[in-house]
Amino acid sequence: MSRAARLEALREAGFLSEEDAALLSRDAPLLEDGTAEAMIENVVARFELPLGIGLNFVINGRDRVVPMAVEEPSIVAAVSHAANIVRQAGGFEAGADRSVMTAQIQVVGSPDPVVARERILAARQELLAQADALEPGMVRRGGGATDLEVRHLRPRGSASRYEEMLVVHVYVDTCDAMGANLINTVAEGLAERVEKLSGGRVFLRILSNLNDRRRVRASCRVPAHLLAWHGFPGDEVARAIERASVFAEQDPYRAATHNKGIMNGIDAVAIATGQDWRAIEAGAHAFAASDGTYGPLARWTLLPDGCLEGVLDMPMAVGTVGGPIRLHPVVQAMHRMLDVRGAADLACVLGSVGLAQNLAAIKALGTTGIQKGHMALHARSVAATAGALGDEVELVAAELIAAGQIKVAVATERLRALREARQPRAVGDGSA
Repeated sequence: MSRAARLEALREAGFLSEEDAALLSRDAPLLEDGTAEAMIENVVARFELPLGIGLNFVINGRDRVVPMAVEEPSIVAAVSHAANIVRQAGGFEAGADRSVMTAQIQVVGSPDPVVARERILAARQELLAQADALEPGMVRRGGGATDLEVRHLRPRGSASRYEEMLVVHVYVDTCDAMGANLINTVAEGLAERVEKLSGGRVFLRILSNLNDRRRVRASCRVPAHLLAWHGFPGDEVARAIERASVFAEQDPYRAATHNKGIMNGIDAVAIATGQDWRAIEAGAHAFAASDGTYGPLARWTLLPDGCLEGVLDMPMAVGTVGGPIRLHPVVQAMHRMLDVRGAADLACVLGSVGLAQNLAAIKALGTTGIQKGHMALHARSVAATAGALGDEVELVAAELIAAGQIKVAVATERLRALREARQPRAVGDGSA
């Protein structure tokens, strides 16, 4: 389909309103100068990424089309392929924790850290009430401070030259907000009282991006026969996927790339929906190493009944209010297209996309290899890099794929030959 036809198909299916379809079809910049100036400092231009649509998702029984802003070829195609397999098996199941974020308050120099810890814990209810008073709107929306704990950190290793410290954790339910600014307000607002209780001095007062109390879990079960492709039987593909998962469980070098594949999908959706994708990345990788060894965020198991089961478990701090969601017109349109019903719903979408992206990657890795499909889709980008325009892109890309040479130098030569063949020959040039 052409871009216009794709937008019309989404509109006809009810995923886009007429207004949003018209917005996305504009050739003019979708982010106005004034809006860009209001978002960050020292604006000199607007940087654009392709915005694609991941198809075939069924998440908790609902059909979803998923916006993905990303520069890498094959990500959108791969996730749509995997989602279609899972769709035939009933779709993804996903659930998210309450939106509990962590405020950290660092205390050093307490005369007796053990006594200071006890005094802070004894004042738990007072401090939680003070936290709620700092953000009364959050309490009215059903959120607010939920708990408090105090960690005693003793110097070890290379940090032995430093004094021991206390770290106060205040846990706050931020409802449908990602909540970074709210958490930082709480941390700073409680600092003076914590300092008096501890007898020490407060230094850092800020959120933690290791949001292990705000996690998403997504899962799917796929009968092995649905995994058959390119001459590989389904049960063989399922075993290959399980072996890839075990590899990631046993080797941090593999786990890093395993998780990068998951984040290919999650980051693309996070950018398209106006999330702090750097915070999501930080939390994901910290959680992957939280038991002392870096491991996979998603695991796959071939069950005795012949089904392949995938489970993803990771932190997911996302929001449906505040930040660029209030300002960016495309982000707003993408939330409407997803029909997002709160932060937990959005977290379930991102978790399911991450699991689908992982399935697509290790399915290819365990069978045909990653490059066959990736490079075929990359051929269009290579053709465009060589200077192909309009229909030249597809024609040159097809020749690159047929030749098995997805290289700019080859594309440049094929483009030159194509243009020479299309030039009309002058009368008398001997061609008669």
